[in-house]
Amino acid sequence: MTIPLIVAFTPNYLVPAATTLRSVLEASPVAVRYEVVCLVSEMPDEDFKAKLALIDGGTGRLSFRFLNLEHKLQGAYVDQRYTSAANYRLVIAEELPEYRYAIYTDCDVIVRQDLSRLYSQLDMGDAYIAGVAEAQTQWQRQHSAHFGLEPGSYINSGFLVLNLESMRRDGLSQRFARFLSEAEYLEFPDQDAINVVCRGRLHYLPPVYNGIRTFTLPAFRDLFLGLYTLEDWQAVAREGNIHYTGEKPWRAYTGYMELWWQTYWRLPQAIRREMQLPKQVERLARLFSLPGVRRLFNWWQLRTKKQEQ
Repeated sequence: MTIPLIVAFTPNYLVPAATTLRSVLEASPVAVRYEVVCLVSEMPDEDFKAKLALIDGGTGRLSFRFLNLEHKLQGAYVDQRYTSAANYRLVIAEELPEYRYAIYTDCDVIVRQDLSRLYSQLDMGDAYIAGVAEAQTQWQRQHSAHFGLEPGSYINSGFLVLNLESMRRDGLSQRFARFLSEAEYLEFPDQDAINVVCRGRLHYLPPVYNGIRTFTLPAFRDLFLGLYTLEDWQAVAREGNIHYTGEKPWRAYTGYMELWWQTYWRLPQAIRREMQLPKQVERLARLFSLPGVRRLFNWWQLRTKKQEQ
């Protein structure tokens, strides 16, 4: 089985991207291969491509295709906080005519779910995009309400399944391009576009596929339980994909940072040395990698939170 996996990143994001892709491989059976469709704002050089080829350890489980789709988004709203290539996934359906579905992941994600199972078993019907709904804070609810969206319906765009067939048939690329070109301001450009343009045609995935910070930090547990169940909370901690939507684990402490570092340590040295990482953060990751430390720390955080209430 070959699965199209879409990612968007800049050349200086090689190490995080490689760590995410390595986690994808480790969570899937060895017979599964991925065609990694890299959305780029500039084409990488041969040295960069050679380093990407090291991620799968020479097994051939990863192949790479590079796309710059800037020409399809002329005049689109761009926020300097995000790479413009992130918008390219919105107009990619026509570029992958051989595929019905494609999976997209951000490159600040550790994947622990078998994506081949999701890809082979998911039936999206006529939905355009599948994703995980956010357990929203008050500010986030106000943000989605600005677009007329119902509470609990706003998906996070860090992990998606794209129904390329439906998107091609209904001209979603043109609709996304029009939305982005007409917008005066968007807090989360591609994410807002997905939720507005695909309203009523979204398919909702279980939270294990996109464990954002409100799904993992004890301080947000009550917020999470307003939308999901305690079993969902436990499943995210035990086996969910971890999406580092706040602080990045290669820069500072964040929840479940040790999962990122454990995958990073298994990368080839030629990739690891491409990015200088803080030694004190790595030492912290080693501490949280010890058996029981993360569970004890989460228990202490939850207990402290209850005492403060």
